[in-house]
Formats: sequence, C-alpha cells, structure tokens
Amino acid sequence: MGKITGFMEQERLEEGYEPVATRLKNYKEFVIGLSADQAKLQSARCMDCGTPFCNSGCPVNNIIPDFNDLVYRGDWANAITVLHSTNNFPEFTGRICPAPCEAACTLNVNDDAVGIKSIEHAIIDRAWAEGWVKPVLPKAKTGKTVAVVGSGPAGMAAAQQLARAGHSVTLFEKNDRVGGLLRYGIPDFKMEKSHIDRRVAQMEAEGVVFRTGVLVGALPADSKVTNWAKESISPDELKAQFDAVLLTGGAENSRDLPMPGRELSGIHFAMEFLPQQNKVNAGDKLKGQIRADGKHVVVIGGGDTGSDCVGTSNRHGAKSVTQFEVMPQPPAEEDRPLTWPYWPLKLRTSSSHEEGCEREFAISTKEFLGEKGKLTGVKTVRVEWQGGKMVEVPGSEQVIKADLVFLAMGFVSPVATVLDAFGVSKDARGNAKASTDFTGGYKTNVDKVFAAGDMRRGQSLVVWAIREGRQAARSVDEFLMGASDLPR
Repeated sequence: MGKITGFMEQERLEEGYEPVATRLKNYKEFVIGLSADQAKLQSARCMDCGTPFCNSGCPVNNIIPDFNDLVYRGDWANAITVLHSTNNFPEFTGRICPAPCEAACTLNVNDDAVGIKSIEHAIIDRAWAEGWVKPVLPKAKTGKTVAVVGSGPAGMAAAQQLARAGHSVTLFEKNDRVGGLLRYGIPDFKMEKSHIDRRVAQMEAEGVVFRTGVLVGALPADSKVTNWAKESISPDELKAQFDAVLLTGGAENSRDLPMPGRELSGIHFAMEFLPQQNKVNAGDKLKGQIRADGKHVVVIGGGDTGSDCVGTSNRHGAKSVTQFEVMPQPPAEEDRPLTWPYWPLKLRTSSSHEEGCEREFAISTKEFLGEKGKLTGVKTVRVEWQGGKMVEVPGSEQVIKADLVFLAMGFVSPVATVLDAFGVSKDARGNAKASTDFTGGYKTNVDKVFAAGDMRRGQSLVVWAIREGRQAARSVDEFLMGASDLPR
C-alpha cells in the first residue's frame, strides 16, 4: 500500500450532511462527499492486509485495496477502471449500500473501519465529472437475442453485461421509467434519479433497447404492486421472440399485518406511499397522492424501507412520526470479537431518524383503531423474547395516536403470477428456483429461462442484485455461445 502506517496516523473521516432544516425543504441528495484530498487521506488508512476480508465482505467482490491505493497515489482514472471491473453501478452502491465491506475491514477489529463506501462514492462521482464513463461497445455482434424482464439493478447489470458480450438485449419494465425499486422505492433524497438516467443513456449507446410500460404476464386483480403498464406481452411470445429470457423482477409482495381494523382508511403499504412521491418528484401529476402533512404517522417496521417512510413523511410536514420495531433495541456497539468480519447486530440510526422520529422497540401491534372508517390510533403491547418466542408483557398495552400507518415489514416474495405464467418452479419462499452454480447457474426448470436478483434470492440489497445480474449474464452468455469471457 502507498502509506504503510496510514491507519495509525489518520482517523476515519465521515461524509458530511447538510443541516436538517435545509434538507427537509426538498428531495435532493444532501450528503457532502469527500474531496480529493480527504479521499486520499481516507485511502491512506487502508492496511497492507495479508488477507483483505473487505473483498469477500463485498457481495460483488470489489477489489478494494487496489482502488484505495490508486486513490492514495492520485491515479483516479485507473481507480474507476478497477472499480468498474467488478461493479457496473458504483454510483448506486456508493450512495445506498450499507457497506458490509466496512464491517469486514481488518481495521474494524479494534478501530474504525476504512471509509470504503465514501471512497467508492468519490471515485465514481469524479469519473462522471471527468468524462471517463463511456459506452463499452462489443467487438462483434453474436446475432443472439435476450429479453431481460425487470429493470432494477439486477436487470440493468445483466443487460449491460450481455450487450457488451455482443448480444441484442431488450430490457422490459412494467412501469413508465427504468430502475425498478431504485426508481420507485428509494427516495430521491437518498439517490437522485439522474444517476439512473445517465446509465440508461450509456446502455442505450451500448445497444440495449428499453421497453417501458410493458407488463410481462399478468398481475392479480387485487395486487398492490406498483404497475403503470400500458401494454402486456405473454411469456410464450417472449420465448418465441428471444433466444433466452432472464427474469430479474423484484420481490414486490409486501408483508401484510392482518390485524383487527386493517380495513380502515389510512393504512398503506410503504410501497404504495414511496413510489407516488418519486413520481411527483419526476414532474408527474397524481390524483389522490398519499400525504402525511399535519398527520400523526406510525411506521411499522424498523428497516431501511421504514426509514424511507420516516424521511418522506418528515418532508411532507408530518405532525409526528413514530417507528415500531418488534425486536429488542440492539446494543449501541457490536461485540466485534464475536461478529467480525460478519455483518454485526447493533443500533443503526439513519439520517431520516435524525430528522425527527420516535423509535419504539420490542413493541407489537394488536389492533388498528378508528372512527367512521378512518384510522385514529394503534393499540400496542410491549413484548419480550423468551426461548426464541415473542411473549406479551402483561399490563403494557397502550394506544398511540395515528392518522396514517405505513406497513414496512419487508417483502415476502416476487409476484407469483409472473413465475406461474412462465411455468417456473418456486422454492419454499415463493422465489424462482435456480442455483448459483458456476456451470448452469441461474437457469430455471424452463428451457432458456433464467432468474436472478430478488426474483431468485428474495428481498436483498442492491449490491447483491448487481452481483446476481452479472453472474446470470455470464450463465446466459455461456448458454447461448457454449462458453463465456464475461467475469463472474
């Protein structure tokens, strides 16, 4: 490494945030990235590890020590080359990835981890600013055609890799814009959609054809899944028109909470709420948008989706925001000797929480209360976990005022009707059944139909979606050509 003793001389430097009062006035990104000099100092903290656990901690296996060293030496052009060799979209992961690489950092054993995510963010932002991100055209066309269904990070990564291998790729998206949950799930204040748009422009220059507003198969009549399709195409038509089909849709079925009073007006899935605001931010006009202005909001679910509901509600001007988590409050600091290099259990406070939120742990919802069909409150009870089972604490029931409830308890599976329409076998969790084997991986039981991302593995991170999209692209390429030079 360029600075052998850097980790002893430099402290971890966090990216900055704009003040809460400023950022609550809009939906723009508010993270202040590292300057070139700050990134160099942060890169200097990277140790000359015998075994860099960060590489394996990262789902796409970013070659982290190498790009850290290049940033330290000021060779930013080669740093983005190294970063792009494993990750198609570091501007996505540099903003919204929880950074399992940092949890696995060797320095994290007894000190603060290297700020890997902030360095990645700095590299790709500079690469775009310098004009280093250009279309990568194939050396020759293969004459093979591939349909990718679902334009989230898995579908985008797979489509880009397959186009670079020389195949003619068409990417289908049921909604009106490309990006999947990156577009209509993650709030703009965490990742502005211009980052998706310029990747789409790059991919179009590489030959990828995007067909938005096209639903492949059908959705149930009572589905709450976001769907702004204007036309549909059957799986049989797709299989007849293309040499291979890759299913990369999301795990879009939200987990419900069928408690008494669930039918009351004012109770919504998070994925009914968040996409609407993203459409409005994009300039669209919506009738009947779910708004939190002046309301008492309760968010049920303590994960990232719940946090996104908190941040969006605060930008609407909610009167109060309370977030429920059924699990006990985690410790402020992890037990590093016990958990390193794995993802630790510890209390995580997001930027949205800092903007205003009452967090309640070890609490369970018993009933939704209302008057004249409208939600007025949530009846709750405190819980304890004994022998792995949830037990109610006697005498701990209370009513929390609520005009609006968002259910953000995760996602159970992809839309079953899509998989059923293709005849794809499902695993016990309702995901497309396919292995990740080096040979024949990501292939379903249906001839020339593959599956990757949340469609195959269930609800997961953007970085895992990119990994699966890249690996599935190699499997599809190998299926079509008998061999593949694409990285896995």
